[in-house]
Amino acid sequence: MNDREGKQERLARVRSAAGEPLVLTSHEAVSWYLDGVRTHVSLAGPPVLAVRVEDAGDTLFVAANEADRLIAEELLPADADRVVRVDWQMPPADAALAAGSSVPESAVAAELRAARASLLPGERDRYRALGHDAAAVLTDVLSSVTPSDSEQTVAASVAQGLVARGIDPLVILVSGASRLAFRHPLPTSAHLGERAMVVVCGRRHGLIANITRWVGADAEDERILGVERAFLDASVPGRPLDVAFAEGAAAYAANGFAADEWQRHHQGGPTGYAGRDPRATSVTTDALAEWQAFAWNPTAPGVKVEDTLLRTPDGWEVLTLDERWPTVAFGGLSRPVALPFA
Repeated sequence: MNDREGKQERLARVRSAAGEPLVLTSHEAVSWYLDGVRTHVSLAGPPVLAVRVEDAGDTLFVAANEADRLIAEELLPADADRVVRVDWQMPPADAALAAGSSVPESAVAAELRAARASLLPGERDRYRALGHDAAAVLTDVLSSVTPSDSEQTVAASVAQGLVARGIDPLVILVSGASRLAFRHPLPTSAHLGERAMVVVCGRRHGLIANITRWVGADAEDERILGVERAFLDASVPGRPLDVAFAEGAAAYAANGFAADEWQRHHQGGPTGYAGRDPRATSVTTDALAEWQAFAWNPTAPGVKVEDTLLRTPDGWEVLTLDERWPTVAFGGLSRPVALPFA
């Protein structure tokens, strides 16, 4: 069975429970179902196509001014034969929903997350390649930066490296030594100084790699790795996400941080076709799955760790690993440490 057939079977179960055809309208759902097609023009805009899934087959409602490009460059031949061109004045999602009785994606959001949680073989291969390339970009860029470089200059170099590899730079954060107190540091003209953090969320084939790296002086604080390890140990297939979240959050106190440190920033969670799918909280009860990707990102003042990992039948596979980056062995995994300035 190929990936598409597997996805069709999963959606058939969702549709059977709902009792109606299903309309996929979000970037994550459409890109997942269509094997990683680029669903955007503007990264900030809605998808330029929607998919109506029913027993008679799929129908793709595509903005007319985007249809020729998508057919030529993005869609599989079988999908291209099922395109309905939609006037640019009407959102494709509206056209798909107006085509007949159906279930909107929002009504089965949790079921769709469950359907795409366990990555299929083709998805895993694409994710491994993406993770390697995203990590390589950060190694390439940060190997040559200096304390006098500005955050914005570093962000520009990272963006260039990502785009050159076909990766959409969804998030690029850079914090020099003067701004390490900020958990989401949008880059400014400030210099890096003696220590800096760079964060990337990059998308290719619909999948998103999440990665944080440090350059300059090392905090020499493995306690944050202990918190990450607790999140990983708690992320067991079949368990509810809120249980894994609670066990990881409790690890802050167990590793010498303030017990409420987890309240000061989100902790990450499952990932894949959304940056967090979903973001873990005390009330997200999604069942975790084998072959699911995760990006936990425990953080405390001046320290943070984040990689994209795949939960395999044998344990954990780090997807965003570059063999050139310095690491330490922790809990059976290679975990990143700060890269000294050249």
